Amino acid sequence: MIIVLRPDATEEQIGHIKERLEGLGLAVHISRGKERTVLGAIGDERVLQELPLAAFPGVEKVVPILKPYKLASREFHSENTVIHVNGVPIGGKKIQVIAGPCAVENREMLLQIAGEIKKEGVSFIRGGAFKPRTSPYTFQGLGLEGLQYLAEAREKTGLLVVTELMDPRDIEMVYQYTDVIQIGARNMQNFRLLTEVGSYDKPVILKRGLSATVKEFLMSAEYIMSKGNHNVILCERGIRTFETATRNTLDLSAVPVLKQLSHLPVIVDPSHGVGKWDLVTPMARAGVAAGADGILVEVHPDPEKAMSDGEQSLKFPVFKEMMRQIRAIAQVMGREL
Repeated sequence: MIIVLRPDATEEQIGHIKERLEGLGLAVHISRGKERTVLGAIGDERVLQELPLAAFPGVEKVVPILKPYKLASREFHSENTVIHVNGVPIGGKKIQVIAGPCAVENREMLLQIAGEIKKEGVSFIRGGAFKPRTSPYTFQGLGLEGLQYLAEAREKTGLLVVTELMDPRDIEMVYQYTDVIQIGARNMQNFRLLTEVGSYDKPVILKRGLSATVKEFLMSAEYIMSKGNHNVILCERGIRTFETATRNTLDLSAVPVLKQLSHLPVIVDPSHGVGKWDLVTPMARAGVAAGADGILVEVHPDPEKAMSDGEQSLKFPVFKEMMRQIRAIAQVMGREL
């Protein structure tokens, strides 16, 4: 249920409504826009049947949220959400690029990549310390050692760290070393993991599952937000279809669809979307043109020797050219890179 308040509603009136709703066992979330303040009452709405909310001082109207996802819905929060990561915005006019290796392999390689992407104006470095692999016999990541290398790269370059969390038992360790926690596609519906990160204040990149619908994707975001963490960034990374020409089918239509349905920032991962390095730049261009708030891309100094996803990783010159091209498209779109 959404309670839209009058422009002149006082803090006392807002507090009174919030107190009454919480007294009925509902969670109350306050969204303050430029023109209106909105209260979202989340929970069993049957308890509101005998409560004349429209008669409360300061209330303009009461509107039911029709979507099964409440907090992620644009019905609840009409304006685009901008998530600030240590002062760096995701979801505003500036399009952010998050770049780095699929996996943190060693200290020297990671610091080299950090220095190169920093030259291109990138603010975020990504790298997996824990890697979910299809085969149990392939490289699984360096764990704590990898997290420490990421933290050192941040200290030396100022880049903000994005890394994947796979196990709720590792959350304290990952929280300590990272600026943004990534939930991978395979864990999009790991609800225990989602509720765990929802209990922390760290921004979360949530990747769309291999076969997830947009509705299922947004319901997973709702799991995180329902626990109090509203700093969720949605990532389209390709879905599994009958097509075998590319690793996945990058569903770029999901970008404007998600923008219509939700207020959350949306980024695109063309690397996993296509799985071939020479197709990454065209899809990055398309992602920016579709309205994405960021691009998540894999970069490696020597993809032939990469311990994971070398076939979709960009060498430095190719990455530099990709940045030039998407910067031009961002400008056409009235945005910055």
